[in-house]
Amino acid sequence: MKAIHKLIEKTRPHFEKGGRFEKLHRTFEAFDTFLAVKGDVTKKGSHIRDAMEMKRTMFHVVIAMIPVLLFGMWNVGYQHYAAIGLEVDLLDQFVFGLLKVLPLIVVSYASGLVVEFIFASIRDHEVNEGFLVSGLLIPLIIPVTTPLWMVAVATVFAVIIGKEVFGGTGMNVLNPALLARAFLFFAYPSYLSGEVWIYTELQQGQQLVDGFSGATPLAVLSTGDIQNLPSVLEMFLGTIPGSIGETSTVAVLLGALVLIATGVGSLRIMISVVVGGLFTGFLFNLFAANPYMEIPPYYHLIMGGFAFGAVYMATDPVTASQTGTGKYIFGFMIGAITLLIRVLNPAYPEGMMLAILLMNVFAPLIDHYVVQAHIKKRLKRLKHARVEVT
Repeated sequence: MKAIHKLIEKTRPHFEKGGRFEKLHRTFEAFDTFLAVKGDVTKKGSHIRDAMEMKRTMFHVVIAMIPVLLFGMWNVGYQHYAAIGLEVDLLDQFVFGLLKVLPLIVVSYASGLVVEFIFASIRDHEVNEGFLVSGLLIPLIIPVTTPLWMVAVATVFAVIIGKEVFGGTGMNVLNPALLARAFLFFAYPSYLSGEVWIYTELQQGQQLVDGFSGATPLAVLSTGDIQNLPSVLEMFLGTIPGSIGETSTVAVLLGALVLIATGVGSLRIMISVVVGGLFTGFLFNLFAANPYMEIPPYYHLIMGGFAFGAVYMATDPVTASQTGTGKYIFGFMIGAITLLIRVLNPAYPEGMMLAILLMNVFAPLIDHYVVQAHIKKRLKRLKHARVEVT
């Protein structure tokens, strides 16, 4: 580390004012702060002394995503070899998935960071660590079959429209990763709303097994074919087709434990999303107007991106509600709207993405009314206290 520090200090004058690479000052600063924590982390104003600064917060979220990332890599290989009827060991399955998922991650980070560095240089502000999370979330919520150029275009769109136009990290209204997925969903619907989400590029002499279908459980349900749904255990473990990081509820729960233990993720939002989903699912069971309404409510919790969205997306501290009561309302509405979209609108079998984006827009309004309700309650209490005194 000392050698790296000496190299940075030796190179620093070239990137400071008057140096040959003065315009790349913010880019150099970003790499400097990434490699080591700066001695001064604040410049002006009042601040609270706390060890949990943005870099550590983002690092904890990345750590929490490792279980879904590793499982997703393995599942990509598992689904591929299952599709061609070839039995291989766990290591071969994981290596295959690693080689298919890693390029998506590299392209996501590369394209997004380039935009971040450009805007930081233009505005002359620091490069924040927020994209460390978004850059990994984007590959996890898309199919492994998504072309790399689409990942790059969607990432650039999300960073510019979702973050930079609002002022950068901490100012965005919509979750950037979900905005990237929404862009892909509406711009290239065949890649995100089709049935085959498994990497099935065949080599010479290989062929798909008879009767193979790469349809996700939600795609199966949208056709009303409940009998062909995977088992509850398969959906809970995640050995099913789907987006790279969204299939395994077990892996998501491990990540949730990390977020809750570190205080980064809101337990209120997670619980309320689940409650909202179960409540709406029970209401559908009462009517049971179609086969989709007849499935047990807990099925929805282990299908699609419900668990992943509740843990990693809905709890985004920037785009979620900030007040305690607001978090309960925010989460409950996400769970309820997700099931409404899934069951009542067959054109969108996965409703979690649209539900979170919609509630991102309403989060400030929810907080406003919660705060106003507290103010009115306290004013009323103060008025009664004055009456009693007089």
